[in-house]
Amino acid sequence: MALMLSRPCPRTVPLLFALCLTSAQASTAQAQSESPAPAGAAVDRVVARFSAPEIGGTRSPRFIYERRLAFEARLVALSDRSHKSKDGKYRERHLRRAMERHIAETLLGALDIVPAPSAKDVESRVQAARLALLQRIGGQAVLAEAAHAEGIEHSEIFYMMRRQARASIYLDRMVTPMLRPSEAELRNVHRGVSTPYSAKPFREIAADLRRWYVANRLASALASFYENARSRLRLDLVP
Repeated sequence: MALMLSRPCPRTVPLLFALCLTSAQASTAQAQSESPAPAGAAVDRVVARFSAPEIGGTRSPRFIYERRLAFEARLVALSDRSHKSKDGKYRERHLRRAMERHIAETLLGALDIVPAPSAKDVESRVQAARLALLQRIGGQAVLAEAAHAEGIEHSEIFYMMRRQARASIYLDRMVTPMLRPSEAELRNVHRGVSTPYSAKPFREIAADLRRWYVANRLASALASFYENARSRLRLDLVP
């Protein structure tokens, strides 16, 4: 089931009001079900739980937390070229997209990859995902500001990057190759597709174009995976 909200809710009030929910305080056991809470972190609130066969069904639900969803929605808004506000305010569509991507990455990350990626493979993808994120939102200072606004610590950003890395490796190896486009493919994109780098010579923007192109292919693949998973996904907003 998709998250449905009645109207756009910019981040001018706490997230639980933006979601039109009264969210429950997360227990320590719930928080640890997704990832260990960093020492000294503020108590978080569960805003949604979801389950699917990929993660063990209804006996093994996963939880989405208020701070993390707010942070991820901020990043989606900052990446949205059509969104005029660049101060971290986000809309209903950013919340929905952040939640759907979070769920898709979690499900993909639970699937077996054959052969299993090495620690070096995962670390390489973590770094690539981070560089792509910084490129989309406008740099490290913007990321730090968004994290500070939602009380997100470095370890939580790393966990998010690792989740994305694992999902991207699965899509690349088990669905269709997308992480290493050829130079010829990139040149075709540069000539025939409107991108943020269309006005510059290919040799000057090849690395940036590669990250942009891979990030867009991954985003499309994640959205498609989520749509296909909806029939077997149970998603509940937590009252």
